[in-house]
Amino acid sequence: MPGGVTVRDVDPQKFNAAYAAFLKRQGKLPVPGWVDTVKTGPAKEMPPQDIDWFYIRAASVARHVYLRKTVGVGRLRKVHGTAKNRGNRPSHHVDASGSVDRKIFQALEKIQILERDEDKGGRRITQQGQRDLDRIAQTVADVDDEEEEDDE
Repeated sequence: MPGGVTVRDVDPQKFNAAYAAFLKRQGKLPVPGWVDTVKTGPAKEMPPQDIDWFYIRAASVARHVYLRKTVGVGRLRKVHGTAKNRGNRPSHHVDASGSVDRKIFQALEKIQILERDEDKGGRRITQQGQRDLDRIAQTVADVDDEEEEDDE
């Protein structure tokens, strides 16, 4: 493929898992102390069971911002929201916690993956962040190619 592999060319689940593992291995992403006790939104009854959920959500947010020009906290609240179980009444969509997405934005800003967009508001991907995400996408594509060759 001319120009290399980008984030758009690989499976989102595989990319998010690989990028979350990269962020955890790197050890530079500042993780708040409350990640083991906080719910991710008012529609949830329990906190996430996966201990690495903050890294996975950060990878998801980085990919989301990469695919769009600018993204704000309000947009991410809508994306990460879910249906609230209201008993025997019909379920309704409820936005996720803004605090969690805001802290992820701040953490990704601190390691220079995202930056504030002063003109439009919200955050956008930096050159370094785009380079990192494309590099991870390339490794995911290489692993997929190796697995296809092994199957044959």
